[in-house]
Amino acid sequence: MLNKVAVPMNRRSLFKLIGAVAGSAVMYQAMTELGHAGESGYTGPVELKGDPKGATVLILGAGMAGMSAALELRNAGYKVQVLEYNDRPGGRNWSLHGGDTYTELGGFTQHVQFSEGLYLNPGPWRMPYHHRALLDYCKRLKVALEPFTQVNYAAYMHSSKAFAGKPQRYREVQADFNGHVAELLAKATNQSHLDRTVSREDREVLLDAMRAWGALDKNYEYKKGFLTSERRGWVSDPGGGTTSQPTPSDPVALHDLMQSMLWRAIAAGHVYEFQSTIFQPVGGMGMIGKAFGRELGDLIRYNAKVTDIKQDERGVTVAYRDAKAGGPVKTAQAQYCICTIPASILSQIPMTVGAPMKSAIDALYYDSAVKVGLQFKRRFWEQDESIYGGISFTDMPNALIGYPNTRFFDDGPGVLLGAYTFGANSFQYAAMSPEERIKKTVEYGTQIHPQYPAEFQHGVAVAWHRVPWTLGCAGHWTEELRARHFDNLCAFDGRIVLAGEHASRLPAWQEGALLSSLDAVRRLHQRVMAG
Repeated sequence: MLNKVAVPMNRRSLFKLIGAVAGSAVMYQAMTELGHAGESGYTGPVELKGDPKGATVLILGAGMAGMSAALELRNAGYKVQVLEYNDRPGGRNWSLHGGDTYTELGGFTQHVQFSEGLYLNPGPWRMPYHHRALLDYCKRLKVALEPFTQVNYAAYMHSSKAFAGKPQRYREVQADFNGHVAELLAKATNQSHLDRTVSREDREVLLDAMRAWGALDKNYEYKKGFLTSERRGWVSDPGGGTTSQPTPSDPVALHDLMQSMLWRAIAAGHVYEFQSTIFQPVGGMGMIGKAFGRELGDLIRYNAKVTDIKQDERGVTVAYRDAKAGGPVKTAQAQYCICTIPASILSQIPMTVGAPMKSAIDALYYDSAVKVGLQFKRRFWEQDESIYGGISFTDMPNALIGYPNTRFFDDGPGVLLGAYTFGANSFQYAAMSPEERIKKTVEYGTQIHPQYPAEFQHGVAVAWHRVPWTLGCAGHWTEELRARHFDNLCAFDGRIVLAGEHASRLPAWQEGALLSSLDAVRRLHQRVMAG
């Protein structure tokens, strides 16, 4: 978020910058215009009325989209079969625990050594309160949830180019930014510079608001004192008895704060998708995929690598082979097909569809992202620095540090999300071996937490462009691409319809995958009922 690498600004960075400068309302409007807003249109479980009379549906992919489609169609009386490339359900809904093994493109195999109960979510790791479909499926499948902390005022904002590289507490940066801006606005109001936009009646209200919002003194100034330290923290906290007198802290000067660029990270907690309350499954995000998998049972055929998709006026025939053992090509047939294979993979599979859908599949490219999980001997971020959950942001290539939201106060080891990076930095990460990614992530993190070298044990690194079954983390829509191809991507082509986060206006979110799937299911059912 704080990185200044001179690369073209991507969609995610643009939204964050809009949020920081113009506020979350303007940013949300921009997200809506570009089809990336976080609101869910889910109003309840899909209703598929009528008897499908044994109609058959082949579903490709056992991620969120594929498994939700299989569940709803099965419950409505369809005969369903799911083909899944991996040996597990969930797709990008995935957690890596100790004992797991993961092999990426290039043949790099990682053996996860995390202690029992600790994990990394390589894909999604948080669930906004307004992603109603996802939360509803968790309730229906009895997946236990717990809070996810996005904003922690004790976490850090860090710039390698400011404050001699010393990380600053989130609360300090936010308090000082709000205070200085409030003081400037109060001065402008007092000097009648806002008379054209603020009425005389509103002037005193605005001044009172700025004093309360910015912790300004009676002269509408933001300066060292009890008011400001109640926001940004103390040099020594209030105590008891003879040591009860607190020592106020010194605010950072406006010029230094502006030049540090740390204020850009404040917007992260204002984004609609990241506003409280946010949830996570107990035991890792992969618990949702596992719950779906248990519910669907032997409807899912695992280790099935799709190699060809054909259709005619009677139905769809899919060729596949064992993803691990190879062997002879097998086929599966059905009257209809819901294909949730990512477009990055689907573009490489022969498929009998028309030019509009094929062009849409070929045009959609996928974002690059890398996550690195690091296990440490002890939870020093809690014990030494009083950080319980939340995220620290940095301008270094690792981009952020995510602190675990579970097992607070444990004496044993803990796992941090040591890196979660996009864009140019993620490509640099992906070019390294997993061991090199982990090593660099420890080096970067040491500039924020000096305890890293002494406490580090082992880690795991997932570069999404090297994940064999996605070749990227999520579909990347631009305004132009969506205008040209989105409707064609989502439309029925004969007996085939696509679903997944890439076929939604909530790309990169599990909610988008679910809503896309439910929409495809409704339209398929309408076709069957129409004969």
